[in-house]
Amino acid sequence: MRLHRLEITAFGPFSGTEEIDFDALSNAGLFLIQGQTGAGKTSVLDAVCFALYGQVPGARNAVKGLRSDHAAAGTAPRVMLEVTIRGRRLRIHRSPAWDRPKLRGSGTTQEKAKVLLEELEHGAWIALSTRLDEAGDQIGQLLGMTAAQFCQVAMLPQGEFASFLRAGAEERRKVLERLFAAEVYTQVEKWLADRRAATGRDASELRAAAESVADRIAETTGAPPPRTAPRPSGPVPRPRRGEPAAEPDEPFGDIQALPAWAAELAGQHHDVRRSAQELLGGAAESVEAARAAYDDARGLVDARRRHTDALRRRDVLQEGAEERSRLTSRLDAAARADRVVPLVRNLTDRTHRAKSAHDSAGLARSRVAALVGPGAAEDVLAKAERSRRDDMAALDAKRAVAQRLTQVTAEGHRLAAERERLEPEEARAAASLDELPAVLEQRRAAHEDARIAAAVRPGAEVTVQDARRRLGLAERRDQVLGRLGQAEDEHRAAVDAAQTARERFQELRQARLEGMAAALADDLKPGEPCLVCGSTEHPRPASTLGALIGEDDEARAESAYDQAQRRREDASRAVESLRAERDAMLEEVKETGVAELAAELEDAERALAAAVAAAAEAERLEDAVHRAERELEQARERRDEIAQALTANRARDGELVAEQARLRTELDAARGDDPSLEARAQRLRREADGLAEAVRALQEADRAAGELAAARAEAKAAAANEGFRDPAEVTAAALADEDQAVLRDRVRRFEDEEAAIRSALADPALKAAAAAPAPDLPALEAAVELAESAREAAVSAVAQARRRCDRLAELRAELDGAVRAWRPAAERHRVAERLAGLASGKSAANRLGMSLSAYVLAARLEQVVDAANERLDRMSAGRYALQHTTDKAAGDRAKGAGGLGLRVVDGWTGRQRDPVTLSGGESFITSLALALGLADVVTAEAGGTEINTLFVDEGFGTLDEETLDEVMDVLDGLRDGGRAVGIVSHVAELRARIPAQLRIAKARAGSTAAIVV
Repeated sequence: MRLHRLEITAFGPFSGTEEIDFDALSNAGLFLIQGQTGAGKTSVLDAVCFALYGQVPGARNAVKGLRSDHAAAGTAPRVMLEVTIRGRRLRIHRSPAWDRPKLRGSGTTQEKAKVLLEELEHGAWIALSTRLDEAGDQIGQLLGMTAAQFCQVAMLPQGEFASFLRAGAEERRKVLERLFAAEVYTQVEKWLADRRAATGRDASELRAAAESVADRIAETTGAPPPRTAPRPSGPVPRPRRGEPAAEPDEPFGDIQALPAWAAELAGQHHDVRRSAQELLGGAAESVEAARAAYDDARGLVDARRRHTDALRRRDVLQEGAEERSRLTSRLDAAARADRVVPLVRNLTDRTHRAKSAHDSAGLARSRVAALVGPGAAEDVLAKAERSRRDDMAALDAKRAVAQRLTQVTAEGHRLAAERERLEPEEARAAASLDELPAVLEQRRAAHEDARIAAAVRPGAEVTVQDARRRLGLAERRDQVLGRLGQAEDEHRAAVDAAQTARERFQELRQARLEGMAAALADDLKPGEPCLVCGSTEHPRPASTLGALIGEDDEARAESAYDQAQRRREDASRAVESLRAERDAMLEEVKETGVAELAAELEDAERALAAAVAAAAEAERLEDAVHRAERELEQARERRDEIAQALTANRARDGELVAEQARLRTELDAARGDDPSLEARAQRLRREADGLAEAVRALQEADRAAGELAAARAEAKAAAANEGFRDPAEVTAAALADEDQAVLRDRVRRFEDEEAAIRSALADPALKAAAAAPAPDLPALEAAVELAESAREAAVSAVAQARRRCDRLAELRAELDGAVRAWRPAAERHRVAERLAGLASGKSAANRLGMSLSAYVLAARLEQVVDAANERLDRMSAGRYALQHTTDKAAGDRAKGAGGLGLRVVDGWTGRQRDPVTLSGGESFITSLALALGLADVVTAEAGGTEINTLFVDEGFGTLDEETLDEVMDVLDGLRDGGRAVGIVSHVAELRARIPAQLRIAKARAGSTAAIVV
């Protein structure tokens, strides 16, 4: 950023308009702004800052009245600044809000703040914005810094850095927060605090849910619920230096005892359930005992009945002894026959198989009798089969010949079909080649005509643009002519008004002068000297006939004249501007009417449209020519391809005809009398298969006859061994398994009945029961019913205890779930509380006791200290250096404060000093180095915006000559890269050292500014 020109009107101590040419001052590199105390040196810096940001630095911005008290009543306060920012030349007009006199009547009315932002482009000023917020945003974005940052970077303010050097951590933090964007870290601190509150609410809600379950458990069991202890309150004590930070107590820790309490209640109710179950067991034993006595009595009655029944059954069994003997003999004969029956069945089967094989052999031999003669032997049949198999093998060699003949025939058909397709295509290609050259030439001629018609398009476009420009100028000309007439009328009225006001002012001034002379004449006395000329003679003393004119009347008339004169000048400038604009337009379009120019524009646009259409038609025809050329080339290529394909087709067809004749001759010899080769092969295969079947049938008949003889001998021998005369007797004695099972069941029932009767009559219990008296069953049944009633009461008690235990188990599970859900919420709250404490600096784990934003600002302060020490080392001749410390100052009591301490290291003593112990000059050079270092860091933080004009405000009067030399060397170094440095001071020695000066002079009517280079 470089300043070029500043105009100040009715601003601060400047009552009139003062113009400051910063370009002239900046050429010297280092310039001095000097003047008496209160002249307005700092107000120049205020005007620069106000022009850019609409506010002035420091506490002066709180004072709303920026308008000069010395200015005339109707003079509007205004600041105009020309400045280059990032290569863009800008001009800013800005006026603060002020109270102006009303145009009619008495009193004042408020004029709102105004701004006009302009940019120089191609030698003319272009308006960018007239809105306060929009202009401020554009300037702020170009500079890349806020007003506070700009004031600290470009205008090193008087006194502020000495206070910044000596300030406590909290005051220093406020300054750094204003300069650096630490809001995000403050928002992080706030977010963590909100997160701590939110997680605390979640944990409390989940704790309440767990306690609700505990209340239901207490309601279910009738036991009072335990009360959990409240969360500890108050700050956690900070550990001593060197000790590890203690973790805070687990929040809501007592709630974790609820599951154990529920488990204890569950154990108690399990004991109750066990006691009820023991009572139930006793009642069940009584029921069992009563039921056992009743069952014993019933058993005794049943035993007496069974003993009586056994005696009756024994009598019935003795009556069926003869039938039992007959059944046993029949089963024995059937068992012997079963051992021979398989051999008899095998004999029958072999007989049937031998007969079937003999019949099959005769039938097979009769089928081939025509080939080998009737009744042919087995070897004759086999020899004939082998002969035919050999002939079939010979025919297989001829199958490849037949397959090749099929392929040759198929290929011949394909070639014929291809010829039928290609011959018409050849004719069509020839016809197309006769037509396409003429079509191509026709399209080429049409394309050339369209291309010639489209060649006028560039000239038509230029003509349209010129016609539009001339039409716009004519329309603007007519508007300007209308406005010019009005402006000339206003100018004439302004001239008349100014002349009238001038005459009125002169009249009042003359009248006042005459009134003053008359007043002096009234005081004259004969013989006494005149106060004006000293004469004692007064020959013609003045006199007045009207009222005396006062100074206020003259001042109002002068002010009215000045306003009328300014309006006259403004009207004159407006007229001259409009006349110049009118002359420029008349030079371009003369007196040509708007309608005529509009008609010219329409003609030009029609010509352009025709040229555009011709160009489009030319492009289309060019594509058509290319397509015709491609079609002609493709037709020629296609004709050649078809001719080559037909030549190759005909040659191949001749080869296939010769090969087909040779293959047919060879196949005719191979098939003999059969209609085809395949028919001959099938006939030979059928004859060979028939002969082979006859051989197999003869062999099967011989094998079946041998097996039949062996089965007959084996069956006869086995029947004799089992006591049968022949196999027929075996078949008669045999019984089916089902019949034998029926007989065996009847025999088994006889045996089982006999055994059961014998066992029952031999049973001592039945004998004893028969001898014992009969029991009383109704009395024993009543005892059973009484015992069961007692058991049902015990069952009800057990069920109630079980339901309570089951409900308690459900609630315990719910309680465990609630406690488990609470634990992570409590952990999240613990983490959030710890992080919030760390970020705010209020946690014992934060050893530095610094908040997050303070920690970030401390890092920025370290950068500032490093940048400051580079200049402080030169200005203090290597004696002093600043050091950043995280220790709290004595006055920093707030939690999270600290981390922003500054100490001064004295290189002569090697000890650290508090900045307050520095002398005035030492404080100034240290503060200046700190200010310059902060300016470097803020500039880099703002994106590296280069500040080519900066100011240092006051403080040089505290320096000795040697230190002043060092400081001036440092300030000279700031001019590297073309920067200009302005020093605001009234030190006399600086006036001799710095020839380029902006001198501010104060007077009763207001301050003025003058440049001396």
